[in-house]
Amino acid sequence: MSKVSVRTDDVAGFFNRAKHAARRADQRQAFEGSVTLSFEDPQQMFTVLSESRRQLMLEIMVEPKTINDLTTRLNRNRSSITKDVGLLEKMGLIVSTRQSNPGHGIQKMVQAIAPKIEMVATLG
Repeated sequence: MSKVSVRTDDVAGFFNRAKHAARRADQRQAFEGSVTLSFEDPQQMFTVLSESRRQLMLEIMVEPKTINDLTTRLNRNRSSITKDVGLLEKMGLIVSTRQSNPGHGIQKMVQAIAPKIEMVATLG
């Protein structure tokens, strides 16, 4: 995946993009290596992608990190990081895997699904 676009858009815009993608598929054209996540309301987009969650995303876009790494790097408590990781994973912006941590059990490794995220909010 090369890029994720997070944007505000209405239902008509969503269906327009879906129709364009269907035409490309019918013509056997390659799809871009990108994903678009749409919100109808700009406030909802900025609530989901708050300042602290954007900082978390920036950290893992550089390289995958464990929950403990993120807690230390972002100077936040573990439960907040874990909640944010869960929400961002549910939204499809990140993925996590469980890894063995010798002598300490299991740790969760978190990584972004793309090296670039574009945020576009349109008012009006």
